[in-house]
Parts: sequence; C-alpha cells; structure tokens
Amino acid sequence: MSTDTGHRPVPRRESATTTGTLPVLRAVPTSTYRLQLHAGFTADDAAGIVPYLARLGVGHLFCSPVLQAAPGSTHGYDVVDHTRIGEEIGGEEALRRLADAAHGHGMGLIVDVVPNHMAIPTPIWHNRALWSVLRDGPASEYADWFDVELTGELSLLVPVLGRSVGAVLADGEITVGQEPIPQADGTVRTETVVRYYDHVLPVAAGTEHLGLADLLDRQWYRLASWKVADDELNYRRFFDVDTLAAIRVELPEVFEATHATLLRLQGEGIIDGYRIDHPDGLADPRGYLRDLERATGGAWTVVEKILHGDEQLPGDFPCAGTTGYDALWRVGGLFHDPHGALGLTHLWQRRTGDLRPFEEVAEESTDLVVQTSLWAEIERLTTLLHRICQADIRLRDTTRRNIQKVVVALLGSMDRYRAYIVPGEAAPGSERAVIEQAADRARSRLGEDEDVAAALGTVVALVCGDEVGSAGRTRSADRDEVVVRFAQTCGPVHAKGLEDTAFYRYARFLAVNEVGADPDRIGVDPDELHDHALSMVRTRPDAMTTLSTHDTKRSEDVRARLAVLTEQPLEWAVVVQDLERATADHRGDQVDGAVDLLLWQILAACWTLPGAPVAPLTAERLDGYLLKAMREAKSRTTWTEQDSDYEQQVLDLGRAALCSAEVDEILSDWTRRTLAAQRSAILGQKLVQLTMPGVPDVYQGNESVDLSLVDPDNRREVDHAAHEERLTRMIEGAGPEGIADEKLWLTHRALVLRRNRPELFQGRDAAYHPLPTTTGHALAFGRAEGEGPIEVITVVTRLAHGLAQRGGWGDAWIALPPGRWRDSLSGAETEGGRASLQDLLGDGPVALLVRIRDEEDAR
Repeated sequence: MSTDTGHRPVPRRESATTTGTLPVLRAVPTSTYRLQLHAGFTADDAAGIVPYLARLGVGHLFCSPVLQAAPGSTHGYDVVDHTRIGEEIGGEEALRRLADAAHGHGMGLIVDVVPNHMAIPTPIWHNRALWSVLRDGPASEYADWFDVELTGELSLLVPVLGRSVGAVLADGEITVGQEPIPQADGTVRTETVVRYYDHVLPVAAGTEHLGLADLLDRQWYRLASWKVADDELNYRRFFDVDTLAAIRVELPEVFEATHATLLRLQGEGIIDGYRIDHPDGLADPRGYLRDLERATGGAWTVVEKILHGDEQLPGDFPCAGTTGYDALWRVGGLFHDPHGALGLTHLWQRRTGDLRPFEEVAEESTDLVVQTSLWAEIERLTTLLHRICQADIRLRDTTRRNIQKVVVALLGSMDRYRAYIVPGEAAPGSERAVIEQAADRARSRLGEDEDVAAALGTVVALVCGDEVGSAGRTRSADRDEVVVRFAQTCGPVHAKGLEDTAFYRYARFLAVNEVGADPDRIGVDPDELHDHALSMVRTRPDAMTTLSTHDTKRSEDVRARLAVLTEQPLEWAVVVQDLERATADHRGDQVDGAVDLLLWQILAACWTLPGAPVAPLTAERLDGYLLKAMREAKSRTTWTEQDSDYEQQVLDLGRAALCSAEVDEILSDWTRRTLAAQRSAILGQKLVQLTMPGVPDVYQGNESVDLSLVDPDNRREVDHAAHEERLTRMIEGAGPEGIADEKLWLTHRALVLRRNRPELFQGRDAAYHPLPTTTGHALAFGRAEGEGPIEVITVVTRLAHGLAQRGGWGDAWIALPPGRWRDSLSGAETEGGRASLQDLLGDGPVALLVRIRDEEDAR
C-alpha cells in the first residue's frame, strides 16, 4: 500500500485583473469537493479540514453560495445582499482565510453563483433592493431589478397573510408603526412600516397619514392571503417558491451589481472558478455566460443544466460544461440489469393496481402542477399572448381560452427544460425542432378543433420569434417577451411536474427517480458509457461529473444499494411480502401500495451495512423523508392541504418498521445475501466517476459510504475528523476495514492520481480508450496522454449477482496493454496482455491499474 500523500501546487499565472498579492487561478480543477457552508459549518470550519482534503487528494474546494443569505439559511441559495459575504459563514475575512488555506495546500476555490433570484426574507428589509422597490415603486434605483411590472394599477403581490385580507383587517392583525431599518451604509433609520406578525413592509412616502385600509391601497405592493399566490402572483419566481423572486440579470447594471463582489474577490486571487445555479431560469443563458466569460477572463465555470436523454449542452455556451447529472444516470445505470425491469413493474402493478406507463403518470403530474401551483405563470403567459393577438387584426380571432389551452398543452409536451431562442435572432434549427416536436405531441392532447389548431400554430410561431399575423410583424416588446417568458416557464413546469411530483408517485425503482434521470430507463450498456465518455473528450472534456449533490433525492450509495433489485426482482418481491406480513398490525387502512414500496426501498437502502460505520436511519430522519415524499407526490396530501390521518398512518408504519425485530431480521438477511452486489455497485460507480473524462465532484462525506436522503437530510453534519483518522490509518499501512474504508481508500487513490497526473485526465489531449473484456460483467477503460500509451486502467465489476450465479469469472479475461501494471488500490502487480479477471478482481470488485515505468516505481 503506497504512502504517497504529497500534493503539487496548483498552476497559477498572472491575470490582468489581479489587484491583490494572489493572482487568479486559471487551472482546470483536477477534482472538486463540495462543502455546504452555513452557521453550523463556517468558512473557518472549512479551513480547518483543508489539510485532510489535501491529503485525500482534492484539487479544488467547491463551496455553496457565499453571498449574504436570508436569516437562518442553511443552503445559501436565498441571497439577500450581493455586496457582502455571508455573516453566518464568517464574512469576507473568513472566506479569505479559507482561500489562503486552500491555496497554501495547492487547492483552488470554486463558489456557487445564484444569478436567477433573490430571497424575499422575513422581515423583507434584509433584502434592501426589494425593500426599496416596495417602498418607492418605479422611482426606486432597483425598480428594474425584479421581473415584475409596477404600474398604478398593478402592485407587487405579497401573499403572506394567513387568511383573506378582509378578515385580517377586521381582526386588527395588521398595524402601522415605526421600525429601525438598517441601511446599506451601516446606519439605522427609523421608518414608518406595516407590520403583520413577523412580516414588516415599508410605507410609501406621503401615505403615512392615511387610514389603514386606504394606506394599504396606496402601496406598491398588495398584501394578500397566501392562497392567492397560485392564481395571481405577478412576479417571476424560482419554480413555485414564492419567497424567491427572480431578478433580471440580463440587464448590464444588474449583472454588474450582483457579480461585483465575486469578481473583485476573483481579481484578488480568492475565488478561482464558478458553478452557476439554474441558468435555465435566465432570459438568455447564452448571453449571461458570455457576459460572465468576459468578466472573469474565462475562469473555469460549470452550469447546473439538466440534460434529458441524448440532449446536449449547446456548443456555443462558453463554459466548461454541466455539473454532471448527465454522467450520474449513465454511471449508475451501468449497475442496473434491464432484464429486471419487468419483474419490478409487475410488483409495482400488483401492489398499486396502477397499470399506466410512467409517461402517463408524468403527464398527469404535469397537468396537476400547471392547474395549481404554477397557474399564475400560465395566466401571465396567456395574458401576454392574448394582448399580442388583440393588437393585430389578423390574429384577433385567437381567443384567450384557446390560447390558454394551447399554452398548457405545449408546456406539458416539452421533453426538456427549455429551448434556447433569443429575440431578434433566427431560431437555431435544433432549438426550433424542440418546440415543433413539443407542438406535435400537444396536437394529440388538443384534439381536432380547427380554431385550437390555428391557435397552436400562432403560439408556436410567437414562441420561436417568427413572423405571424400581419406582414413584417416579428419584433415588439411583447413579442420579444413571449420568446423569453415561454422559455422561462418551461423549466418550472418540467421540474415541478416531473421531478417534484411524478418521481414521488412512481416508486417502481427509486434508483432511477433521480435528477436528470428517467424512471422509465433501467440499465445502461457499457458501450453507451463509452460513447458518452468519448463524446465528452471531443466536446467538453473539463465538465463536471457527479454522483451526489445537495439536490439529489438519494445519495449515490443509497442508489447503488438499490441496484441489486434489478438483478433479483422476484427475490425482492418476496422480501416485500415478508415486510408487509411483519408490519400488518401497524398498517392503517389508508396506507397505499405506492408509498408502501417507497418505504421498503428506502429502508432496504439505508439499513445497517456491514463494514460501514454509518449512523442508523432514525425515526426523525425517516419521518422527514416520508412527509416530503408524500407531499411532493400530491396524491393524497400536499404542502398546502395536508391529510393528517393519512400522513400519520404512513409515519406510524415507518416507525413500527424501524422498531420491529422481525423487520430487522428480514432486511439484515437481505443485506447479507446481496452484500457482494451492493459492494460492487458502491465501489464500481465511484471509481468510474473518478477516472472517466470530466472533473469529478465529491459531495461532502461521500468519499466514504453515505446513506443520505433528500435535502435537508443530505446537509447533515459530516464527521470529517473520523474520515481523516481512517484515511491516516490506511496511509500509514493498515488495510481497509470494511466497505466504508474501501470507498475512502479508492477515492483517495484516484484523486491523488488525478492530481499527480493531470495530463491523463484533463482536456482534449487526455485520451479515453475502451478496453475489451470477454464478459459483460466487467467494464474497463484506459486513460492516456494524447497519442501516447495507456498509463491508467479502470476495471469494475457490474451486475455482480448475475456473475455469482454464473459461477464467477471462470476463464473470462481482459486484454491489457503491454507492460507491467500495479493496482493502486491493493498494490498487486500483473503483466500486460491477456489477464485473468479472476486474478485481477478475485479479491475485490474494482481495480485501478497504473503502468510501472521503472525499477524505482516497481519498488
């Protein structure tokens, strides 16, 4: 076992924008390690674990958003002030200390950027820009920041009241008074305010003397019941989150103001690269990335873009690539047996009585969110389209009702987050095809009505920016807005309908109900992975790859443990039957088959895993997950209208299962019988991710086995000290003690290799070579520099249960390039040529082979 723990300084070069003593880093990271910063884990806390992360082999730290967030934020995506680093994480000085620590250990610092929205905090004065708009309306210096039209007749909706405004006024729950309001310069000014419990809002100048009802009627905002939001919200938001108001970063002054602090810190050598949150929400993602590239001098940047199926990131997006969901589903799918899909489908149908394909579940779910939580967005888009038609005599017979039917059908028929069409520019053929294909699918939903069909043609033309109606009419403020508004509405409809509803309804096999994945697709052939890797080398070799993020619905190891269900669907069906029998006395009459199967999969994937010192799933964690899953599914209960009896019956069943000795026996036996396959998937997918093309990101704690569920469960405290102690023990010569150590050691060896040999992994000159084996149970590939010989080889076992059923490797072999090779994980050596897989993988499911170059290396 090697004791090499050295690290090389990150290459640096001077930048024209450098203003401090530390120049800007221009290097592509060899890897990143994601850290969630918040009050409980500050930038100084992060600095404290830098030596461990350096020893682990990490190339760059990757931090959650660092700008000032709303009070109590645990994630940072609810930014309230772009001029300051968050006080809760230690402020700018703490971030500087973190950067110094990272740079001192040869690592860079990547930060998350939130360009799409700002928080509407409680109280609102924490967001000074929004406070100014609510107080001063169009006269505010921030009037153009937010995506809302303020007029004398239209005020910004503030839906925070617990009941109707009339009832709240009648009961005297709204008051007017004086409040000390902090100012941008650090001073405090007493202002007249409107108060509703914890909510504080400004009062427009000249209205202080009015009676309460008249005063409220004269503000630039409209206080309303929270129930009004779904129908009448008049500002763009992040998906359906009312407390995240979208900003217009496409305006140069907004871009500059919201990015100035980060760009200044980059110029001073503190920040080295960026991850861009939800660019699909922007008016012009391509234009934004071009602005960012110019401002940063081309710093390494990746975008949180979910690509569906074979969708590709547009080639003219100036960034390194995506954050890696396109790799996530392909890598995980390697360890799923497509032949098991039928058995899992039969189990699902028997337990739920639902014979529909996922496509129908997704359509139903999308229709639901469109008709409820996203109706305000539909109304706003419909009103805009109808106004255009009414202004053109040739389109005037296009009725509002037909427009709305078309909008709903077209949005529901999109097969991806959006198309990229810019007002005033000819729609690219590939992007136009996305809209036209959605229109073809929408026609089958809309029926044969000629007027509706004509309305669909009109809407499609307007969405694509084409001439329609009177001759020569292609551009106007409203027509340009349609192009942008439709694209910005696609994302929320797609995400809320698919990932936040259908994924929780269709619990056939939870491992593929994941961000960027497809619940209908089980299994990825090795050739598909090879094709994707080769494509990455050609197009975006330095994009990020990932297996777990703060947004994944289950951690990589939870999904990997479920992979064996596809190999043993019939055996799993028996386990489900046993679990139902063991908990029959605790099953309420409202517990349905869908939530049943979801519960059993979660328990099986989070049950005690031998060799993994992971805290057991507690009742509190399981309660939180089940409540979120039930309410997101929206089948029986929702976030806004709870069915408390149903929820309690499900929670009672979950708790009873956790406490049941018989359930423990059933799931422990299942784990014992499938442990080899679970171990193979856990280690195999990690090694593939860490050595395939792209920059691998390791989410905090996932260098070892991590059994986390959807947020906030995946933001729990990580015991970095325990990981460090185990890694140190292994570096000093002790062997791995169980699967958690094996994963930690694998991660360390792969990251150190990437850091020491970046030429084999970075850029288009880092070649990827699929290697042949004589069995589909092994996947292998090599990495090389340019046309040079292969220097590193990854070999992993897939579908390990099926392999065992066939009697093991037998005489299966892999064709290794000539030379002598050492397994960086075990230290074992082997000769090139025809190598026995039994010899190579007999003691473990994975191997990371490194070419032995000379006698010194051999020793």
